[in-house]
Amino acid sequence: MKAAVWHGVKDVRVEEVELKPTKSNEVVVRVAYAGICGSDLHEYLEGPVFIPVDQPDELTGGQAPLTMGHEFSGVIEKIGADVTKYKVGDHVSINPTITKGHVPDDVDVYDGYSFIGLSTDGGFTSHVNVPEDSLYRLPEDFSMKLAATIEPTAVAVQAVKEGGLRFGEKVVIFGAGPIGVLVAAAAKAAGATKIVAVDLSEVRLNKALEMGATDIINPSQVDDTVAAIKNIIPGGADVSFEVAGVQPTFEQAIDATRPRGTMVIVSIFARPITFNPMQLMNAGVKLTTTIAYSKETFQQTVDLVSSGQIDVAPVITDTIELDNIVTDGFESLTHDKSQAKIIVDLSK
Repeated sequence: MKAAVWHGVKDVRVEEVELKPTKSNEVVVRVAYAGICGSDLHEYLEGPVFIPVDQPDELTGGQAPLTMGHEFSGVIEKIGADVTKYKVGDHVSINPTITKGHVPDDVDVYDGYSFIGLSTDGGFTSHVNVPEDSLYRLPEDFSMKLAATIEPTAVAVQAVKEGGLRFGEKVVIFGAGPIGVLVAAAAKAAGATKIVAVDLSEVRLNKALEMGATDIINPSQVDDTVAAIKNIIPGGADVSFEVAGVQPTFEQAIDATRPRGTMVIVSIFARPITFNPMQLMNAGVKLTTTIAYSKETFQQTVDLVSSGQIDVAPVITDTIELDNIVTDGFESLTHDKSQAKIIVDLSK
């Protein structure tokens, strides 16, 4: 079978691979669609970030070269001897996080995690082994293509939960890339009445409006970004989301949040930043972070997306073939900022 295999920086090859033996607690999923994530792009441009190179991953035993892809949906074709909750033919979404499972769900991911598609073989191929605990059943009439967006949407849902967002509150989102616009959609579903998106790209800002933002700000078109936000949300946002991953937006997110409000760091920062803690203290802003999602959040996201309460369709900007994943996928995302979520069609 063909797969997109990571070998090194800017070295992802579509090549023939063999499916490894299926373990007793695993199923074989026939992949339908798979999304390209920002972390996949980081691995392509500057990896290894998460991909294990020098020694096998502690939790999965995986090691480069490996098949990428951790945002995917599919149909179960085979079940292992110890699998009891699923059957052949079930439509499934995959939670790619592999954790130790020794602590409660809400802190489990912070006890150490690995990823299907980054730490072991993933979904940029026709068939993949998936542990039973990573499977989430989908309604059979729900679009498999839309289901491939459930994983990044779970990141956004977790971020909104971490911010403690309540009905009627107001938010600002710095960064209108794929996760940023999904945060807008999740905030809308959670009852936010003002959702301000901030980005330098007009195309991305328009996508944010399509996904649920009520207002947009392009910093290149205003004298003072924070002042522009407070013109829309007097006193500052109840919750701000930093989804750009750069120092200026980190500082602006603090300043744009009301006293005793909450700032949530959603970005994976490519490099360290510095800031004066007194900026945070003098503002009276609470700072929190989020990474991935809990199992509870993933199930909630499956329910929200499959019921249509979060409309993920607008985030998909292109559908491509596996053979073209480098040129039409990774390179397109690198150079074309109009792209949000590119989906690889593996259903044929």
